[in-house]
Amino acid sequence: MKLLLSLDLQLFSGEKTEKATPKKRQDSRKKGQVAKSQDVNTAIVLLAVFLFLLFAGSYLKNIILYIFTHSFNDYMMMPLTEANIQVIFLDVLKELVLFLGPIMLVAMLAGITANFMQVGTLFSTEAIQPKLEKMDPIKGFKRIFSMRAIVELLKSMLKIAFVGVAAFAVLWLRIDEILILSQKSVGTAMVTLASLTVQMGLIASAALLFLSVLDYLYQKYDFEKNIRMSKQDIKDEHKNIEGDPLIKSKIKQRQREMAMRRMMQEVPKADVVITNPTHFAIALSYDETKSDAPIVVAKGVDFVAQKIKLIAKENDVIAVENRPLARALYSQAEIGQAIPEEFFKAVAEILAYVYRIQNKI
Repeated sequence: MKLLLSLDLQLFSGEKTEKATPKKRQDSRKKGQVAKSQDVNTAIVLLAVFLFLLFAGSYLKNIILYIFTHSFNDYMMMPLTEANIQVIFLDVLKELVLFLGPIMLVAMLAGITANFMQVGTLFSTEAIQPKLEKMDPIKGFKRIFSMRAIVELLKSMLKIAFVGVAAFAVLWLRIDEILILSQKSVGTAMVTLASLTVQMGLIASAALLFLSVLDYLYQKYDFEKNIRMSKQDIKDEHKNIEGDPLIKSKIKQRQREMAMRRMMQEVPKADVVITNPTHFAIALSYDETKSDAPIVVAKGVDFVAQKIKLIAKENDVIAVENRPLARALYSQAEIGQAIPEEFFKAVAEILAYVYRIQNKI
């Protein structure tokens, strides 16, 4: 029974039931693992391009007419020479840049905006690094027939259906115009076809944008599910952040040793050491130009107290025995701080005694 219970606990601790910690999210982001829908990028790019075509149609039409007009009026009349071909090529290339450049610029800006809306500013090379496991045919087969692949297939079918219905709706609403296209002039027919194309593109982009919002919500849910952590993962992460307890204890020990050395270096500068006489020792320094009250420069108990007294003796610092004052100062005064006000009188008497001995007054 105990064995089964321990196995159940191990299995439970290994289940990824906890939300990802901020550090886990940050590490995933550094690897390029974020909640992102490619459909959002596609929908926003298409919508931006068709909106540009809607508002810049006359500008694009003038460029196309210019190319055709010059082709039939000028280029066809020019002799077929190497210089003329170069002139024609450069002229047509310039017009194509003016035609395609704005469209490509709008698409690029829309793509950048769509990515920034989803993941913000992110640069990571982790996703494009070559990995041999990606060439494993077994894992590739599993990816093809995984639940995610089925979801992607359903999404693709849904997108085709939505876009197809949107395009058919536009055609059905304007069926009368389409049926009389053969009776219109070439220019009028081209205008009608351009209007139909832009309208179908806008409706299809809007439908795709709606689906992309749903896809983004699904991608976010799937991402949160994939980065979940088990209780053991959280404990291990906390341990890694805090550090190994053995290393931490060594660091604290080293810090205590350094603080002890600094404290002992201040003992020779003290004016007096108040003792218990065996258990406590407090070294005080008083400089009326720096402080209104004596400062505790060192204090210790037992072995540290003995060391303070030894250093004081070696440096001719007078030690005064006062058991209750030594114990009280040790418990209520901190190193580097002035003594509490209630000890002023007792300490003043001791300092006066010390100064008399040292002939300072």
